[in-house]
Amino acid sequence: MSILRSLQGTRVRSLHRGFSTLSDLHSGNRTLLKGTPVDIHPEVEEALAHNKPVVALETALVTHGFPYPSSLKLPLDLEQIVRSTGSIPATIGIIGGRVKIGMTREELDRLASRVNKPAKISRRDIAAAIALKADGGTTCSGTLVFTALAGIKVFATGGLGGVHRGGEKSLDISADLPELTRCPVGLVSSGVKSILDIPRTLEYLETLGVPVITYNQSKEFPAFFSRHSGQNVPWNMDNPSVVAEMLFAQHQLGMQNGALIAVPIPEEYEEIGKEIQEYVNQAVLESERNGISQSGKDATPWLLSRIAELSAGKSLPSNIALLENTALVGGQIAVKYQELVNRAAYTSGNKSSSIFHPQSTPSASSFSDHSNGENAHHVNLYPLRTQTQFDLPINQPPANVVVIGSAAVDITSQEHPNTNSALAVHSTAPGRVNLTLGGVGRNIAEASHRIMEARFPSLSTVLISSVGRDAFGHLLVDKFNEFGIRTDGLIRLDHASAVCNMVLDSKGTLVGGVADMTIVKTMTSDVILPLLKKHTPTIVAVDGNLSPETITSIVEYCEIHAIKENSSEPTSVIKSTAILPAIKSSQQVNIPAKPVAFCTPNLLELDHIYDAAQSDLLEVDNSSWWSTITSFNLGSAYRNDLEQLARMPASDKPDSNATLAFLIDEGIAQKAIHLLPYFQHLVIKCGDQGVLVAMCIDAKDAATSGWARLRSNPKQRYVIAHGNSDEIILLQHFPSLPIAALENVTGAGDSFVGALLATLASDTNALYHPKSLKDAIYVAQKAAVLTLQSHSAVSPALSTIDN
Repeated sequence: MSILRSLQGTRVRSLHRGFSTLSDLHSGNRTLLKGTPVDIHPEVEEALAHNKPVVALETALVTHGFPYPSSLKLPLDLEQIVRSTGSIPATIGIIGGRVKIGMTREELDRLASRVNKPAKISRRDIAAAIALKADGGTTCSGTLVFTALAGIKVFATGGLGGVHRGGEKSLDISADLPELTRCPVGLVSSGVKSILDIPRTLEYLETLGVPVITYNQSKEFPAFFSRHSGQNVPWNMDNPSVVAEMLFAQHQLGMQNGALIAVPIPEEYEEIGKEIQEYVNQAVLESERNGISQSGKDATPWLLSRIAELSAGKSLPSNIALLENTALVGGQIAVKYQELVNRAAYTSGNKSSSIFHPQSTPSASSFSDHSNGENAHHVNLYPLRTQTQFDLPINQPPANVVVIGSAAVDITSQEHPNTNSALAVHSTAPGRVNLTLGGVGRNIAEASHRIMEARFPSLSTVLISSVGRDAFGHLLVDKFNEFGIRTDGLIRLDHASAVCNMVLDSKGTLVGGVADMTIVKTMTSDVILPLLKKHTPTIVAVDGNLSPETITSIVEYCEIHAIKENSSEPTSVIKSTAILPAIKSSQQVNIPAKPVAFCTPNLLELDHIYDAAQSDLLEVDNSSWWSTITSFNLGSAYRNDLEQLARMPASDKPDSNATLAFLIDEGIAQKAIHLLPYFQHLVIKCGDQGVLVAMCIDAKDAATSGWARLRSNPKQRYVIAHGNSDEIILLQHFPSLPIAALENVTGAGDSFVGALLATLASDTNALYHPKSLKDAIYVAQKAAVLTLQSHSAVSPALSTIDN
């Protein structure tokens, strides 16, 4: 799932023939996708992985088409227009020798301001620009190359290149035209640039076998600034559904050429278009006289600039209007195309892009089967298909991290903006329905897997969870394989899969919903422990969705089998105390033996655990607890250090006035310390106030710990106490990381935990040294931030957090 995509020695045609979508690329040849200078923006990555419509946009208009700041405003506006259709924009360009499929505002600004003298990038220029670490705006040709490589089907632009006037003698023909024979992409444009020879361009496209469609009620080909060229083409279509059907037919037949969809400029610009055409003719004549017409790729920017000059800027509004129009139409076509692809895969099992097709589904025997002893390689597993062949290798090495918990499908339904909710009572309302993967255990396992993929490729994570023999179970398995996550811990049951269905109003407020999580109750110790025995994990993590009895059995198993690192993720306030019966059962509250190595609550969950611990459930006033707390040796020096820490700023932001006073005022530090006899490490998620780590390093580890010779340093946000039994008690605060844009609050905490588990699996002593602790928390915070900025429960961008 790396954002880096491979181009090594691969032609667009052969790559696209082998993989119909980026999702296929993920599971097709993972070694093909790494170590190349191509970065796919997380939003685009996510859209492709979840089979959402995507529209490619070019950047030659940014670097060579419009003056600043219009060169920045325009691409941002085009992206918003694409979004308004329900599609995701993927603006393509080159920054410092790296190809960007989907760009940030900062990257667009860099190209638009032209500070690094960006080049104009056609197919011929790609490798040179990469080698020289150059910036570049991709032309139609260059953009088509990467659009096809990414598996994007629709590309919207202004005007296509073509045969230049006099091209029958000069052979000056744009590389855009032959590129359409190599790239199976629907190119939506306002025809070809008005400075070109339209009749000869159409003739040449016919020779190349590229279909040309007018998006109009007539077959007349548009002339960029004008709706009329006097030239007709064989076919016309006037709605996005029909165009999508044409593109889908090409896809079904395996045709590797693209198609040109020519969209006339909006009618209100037709009259001024006639006047602009006169300026076009004058500019072309001047270019022939001064030799510019013979200058190759510099001719088009000069001509467009001269036309704008001659028209006193009148051509700019028309140019912008046609670009906005093609972005709108392109987005509409992409939506309809994706609907066709998904529907076809849903109904037939075709390996086209669909959330329902298995990329590489495991063999039946690689699952734990709990349905009447069924054990066969060909299993009628899901009602969507029969006799599915599973092909994942049965024998896999033991996992380093075992996560035990829920795997669910989340369905979110939201009304369109400005919908009158009152009218939808006892009825339905127009809106959008999104389907994503969820479940605390699943989220943690995916996050751990992605971090391992990026940083520790020799390690692996497995999720032990139950999935049903239904469409949702099918989806979960498919997506596990698409993401490259192990499936040998999934338990197949004749039971409905876990599903959470939420209904939101037009403002995003939760109106209601239904959660069916009853399958989690089937995850009892007699089902889980046989699977756990197949592994020799460094870490076993459980989520609070499991029953207290099951969690107790797992903790006891870890104690018996000397699995030192066991972790608890509270899941929610209500479920946060599910771990406590296991702690009481173990009756091991003295240093060095603690029943749970890690617990990762948020502030509310910490309060709930502490309150429950004060009750007679754990009887925290017993002599063992008191002797442990006394041994911590938390005297006046510790209290003074803690008070200094509380006066420190909570954030590194210069404009923030918040301090760490909440650690004392809300009793956070006291509660954490009082729970350390039961949890060796507490990693407390404090939201926008950062992360607090509270831990007790046992005497046998303290001697070699990086904290052994250190004393409290409140300015560096840590307080240390050296206990009477040579243990070390540490409180350290880590400020929150900045968030560019908040998209989703679901899964950020799970991403944090999964990333931390992956780091600890690589180095179980990572928390025992100042630098490695800082690095581990940073990676976990970075994972949480990426998910906050993503529409997924776990951001695909976690796979790019490398060393």
